[in-house]
This record gives sequence, structure tokens and C-alpha cells, in this order.
Amino acid sequence: MARKLKQHGIGYTSGIAQAAAEAVTDFLISTWPQTVAVHNVEEIEAYQSYDVDLLWTVVERRGRMRVIPIEIKGDRYHETGNYFFETISNESKGTPGCFLYTQAKWLFYYFVEVQRLHCLPMARVQPWFVQHLDRFDERRTSTPVGRPGKGEYYVTVGRLVPIQTVLQEVEGVMVFERREDLWQRLSIDSLI
Repeated sequence: MARKLKQHGIGYTSGIAQAAAEAVTDFLISTWPQTVAVHNVEEIEAYQSYDVDLLWTVVERRGRMRVIPIEIKGDRYHETGNYFFETISNESKGTPGCFLYTQAKWLFYYFVEVQRLHCLPMARVQPWFVQHLDRFDERRTSTPVGRPGKGEYYVTVGRLVPIQTVLQEVEGVMVFERREDLWQRLSIDSLI
């Protein structure tokens, strides 16, 4: 159920983030029977400094509970065939990008329009990305801030990383797609 979002301004940007958070929460609750709870912590300042959006509580094999921090990235540009990994959050302030400093165990990269979720294990993909950073084209994008229509924004810098490259070179990536309100795991071989 791809939602229609405003095409401009903060409503559109926050709408994509909200749609991604809702989809990831649905995925965790409906797909993983070990899930005990999913807590959205995007608005809690203490978690913002670690760039963690969700806390996913699961029951492990021996009955112990574990909390897994998750970062969510919502993206509407599925047709490019790339991820956008942020290296500088705010160019004018020189703040590091979330992809480099997140303390999340997983990055759940959600393509909103096609309802496809890429689950990236940060312990593997983060060091791989840093090692191969120079292979990928740098891009800038603007993010609106403040009141709509005022033209206020900040510039984010990142790298365009081909999805196929990540799928071929990084172990442990999983891809799911929502079809008729059910999440189905896709074979990585079929995506390469």
C-alpha cells in the first residue's frame, strides 16, 4: 500500500521517513516470531546522538531477551539501483553522516514506492563501505527545515553505492518485499 506523499517540503520528507518507520515496524512484528516489542525512539534525543531509530526487542534461543538497535532509511528513488550512504549530515556544520557513526546493529533501508526492504548488517557493511569509499560517486542533496515555503534547507553529502555491489560483496544482507500485506524474502541471486 504505497502511500501518496506531498511532493515538496517537509511534509514529503517526513512522510517518507514515517512511511519507512511504519513499514519496518510492521515487518518486525509480522515476520519475526521472536519479536517481543518494537519501540520507535526517533524523537528521543539520547538515541539521536547514536543515530538509532528503533529498539527491537527479541527473545533469543535460550529465552533471554535482547534489544537490537536499528537505523531506518526511507528512499523513494528505487529506480536508480543505488543506496545513498550519508557521509556528512549537514555540510555547513561539518557534522558526520549517520552511516559513519550510527550505533545501530542493522540498517533497514526501505524503498517506499516498491515496498522493498533491504536489511544491512552494520558490522559488515560499515567497514566494507569505509574501505571502498573512493569507489563510489559523491552526491549532495538538500533537506528542507523550518516552516514550509521559506526555502530553508541544509545540504547532506553521501555516496551512491550500487545495490548489486553490496549484495555481491557484503555477506548477510537480506531483502524482503511486501506483497499483498505479506513480507516475502527475496533470493539475493535473483537480485544480482
